[in-house]
Amino acid sequence: MIFRRDLGRWALALAAATTLAGPMAAWAADEAPDELVRRLSSDVLEKVRSDKSLQRGDINRVVALVDQTILPHVNFRRMTAAAAGPAWRQATPQQQARLQDEFKTLLIRTYSGALNQVSDQTITVKPLRMSPEDKDVLVRTEIKGRGEPVQLDYRLEKTPGEGAGWKVYNLNVMGVWLVDTYRSQFAQEINAKGIDGLIESLAARNKTNAGKSS
Repeated sequence: MIFRRDLGRWALALAAATTLAGPMAAWAADEAPDELVRRLSSDVLEKVRSDKSLQRGDINRVVALVDQTILPHVNFRRMTAAAAGPAWRQATPQQQARLQDEFKTLLIRTYSGALNQVSDQTITVKPLRMSPEDKDVLVRTEIKGRGEPVQLDYRLEKTPGEGAGWKVYNLNVMGVWLVDTYRSQFAQEINAKGIDGLIESLAARNKTNAGKSS
């Protein structure tokens, strides 16, 4: 499990990929990955600070934010597949869809529970080393606020075709990758109860979390 003291950091990590929507999406394909992260970080922090409902973790507001802005700019299928490990390839399309939905719900509730910790932070994007032909890059940033600076890194891939542009597929907070954290948890469930057992475990956890926030 991700400890509650780390939720604010994960919220910022997820938040920094969330504000491209509407007309902005049209020019995302030509935007450099570090510029994308820099702009999104600035935009989303301003949005959260100005929206009391988001700060309170209003689940409906957070779900709308995720559906409208995060998912178009995150390769969430790749994140879910990586977290599930080899079992993903053996899963049916229906199982994959259910697992992706439950994993999405879990991350949304983690995100909503942490937004009230976003206050006076600023995010600095470090210089990016990449070649024009690179399709997979690491963007390093640092969150500054009260306390020690927090390392926050993003893995992005260049996607072709419709919806082309850079998309986030993993996040690293102080040396801990989000997908790797969940992979170890998911592996235990899969080894004990199979992919259906993992899905049911996530569904039960999400149901419990929904009861706590209602």
